[in-house]
Amino acid sequence: MLWTLVVPLKPLAVAKSRLTAGAGRLPGPVLALAFAQDTVRAALACGRVRDVAVVTADPLAAAEVAALGARVLAEPPGDGGLNAALAHAARAVRAHRPHSAVATLNADLPALRPAELGRVLDSAAEFPRAFLADAAGIGTTLLAAAPGMELAPAFEGRSRARHSASGAREITVADVDSVRRDVDTEEDLRAALALGVGPRTAAVAARVPPAGRVAD
Repeated sequence: MLWTLVVPLKPLAVAKSRLTAGAGRLPGPVLALAFAQDTVRAALACGRVRDVAVVTADPLAAAEVAALGARVLAEPPGDGGLNAALAHAARAVRAHRPHSAVATLNADLPALRPAELGRVLDSAAEFPRAFLADAAGIGTTLLAAAPGMELAPAFEGRSRARHSASGAREITVADVDSVRRDVDTEEDLRAALALGVGPRTAAVAARVPPAGRVAD
């Protein structure tokens, strides 16, 4: 089964505020863009992915991911939040291709490996709706809906429990750490770097001075 992935991306100016606040030295918007670029690049390299649609209102982010080959979808009017934006994007994808299998994927997976994503999507294909919990076991990094099934996203906060309660099956395939490792804090970033991040994130992270050191 081939999938269309929907990737939501906040305006860069407000993205990754916990990273910025956590250390006062991490360029949150720059990292957020690098994370998204590496996530999209890896997703497009996955053999189970037909295409990637990024939902964003940020013009710079839109231009950068489009240059990688992603389709850009505008956010819906109003302030319905992340879940409304994802539901809108899934409908837009299926308006173009009615029988698509659609999955949402977080934009902050800089260590994402195409082969691991492929194993997750193969597992998701066994169920009408399925999700993958994040590394912390609280949130969700991927939510998938088979052809004919509504996505019904319930992200933010304790989304693992909400997606399970909604009837989605949890994906339990082993050795897919890169698909679980989203980055919200400096500790998360260190864990992602240990896994091995994509080139954009690696380049930005290399410019960040170690704790206790002031950049020249």
